[in-house]
Amino acid sequence: MVRGVESDAALFRALADRTRRLILDELVTRRRQTLFEICSRLATRHGLSSTRQAISQHLDVLQAAGLVRSRREGRYRFFELDTSPLRTIAERWPLPEPSEGEDR
Repeated sequence: MVRGVESDAALFRALADRTRRLILDELVTRRRQTLFEICSRLATRHGLSSTRQAISQHLDVLQAAGLVRSRREGRYRFFELDTSPLRTIAERWPLPEPSEGEDR
């Protein structure tokens, strides 16, 4: 998958914010979460007292960057981490194989 310059920029912008990185950390710790669960975990584990609306906006940015997927089940919307954009970035700049006797 080839990513465009704009989608790469969106990915890096999404990762630049501390709150969004904490949201991703929480989605690693517990895979599927609702907005309420994410807000609760951010408050109790990180002392972050953002409003649900602010966290929802952060989740929108993460979704636009492809880092988070959401799915509605009944009246709940569940959020999950998607690391494929990160793998794409890592594959974009592979390290050359070291020559024999060369340190990495």
